[in-house]
Amino acid sequence: MTSTPHGRIGQAQYMPVSAHSAQEPEGALLQDAEDAADTIAVVYTKGQTPPEITISHVSETLQMVLADGVAVAIVASHYGARLKPQDVLLVERFVSGN
Repeated sequence: MTSTPHGRIGQAQYMPVSAHSAQEPEGALLQDAEDAADTIAVVYTKGQTPPEITISHVSETLQMVLADGVAVAIVASHYGARLKPQDVLLVERFVSGN
């Protein structure tokens, strides 16, 4: 699998399914064993406005991913790579009725 946008979209099908029907955005990690380029994803409910993604640089090696101002992931990297909002994959969650 590659780190292209199409590859990351394909990875979304392997995301774990929550036992609850969350209505708020949730963070998830899409691991890419072949490319060693894991992807942060934010999952939101289909039909809702996609959340605004922002990145807070807590320290030189620590960053926080926020969805509509709420922290959904904390990323530590000793390589100093800086995340950008475009690096976060947005995934719509479909919740079927019971």
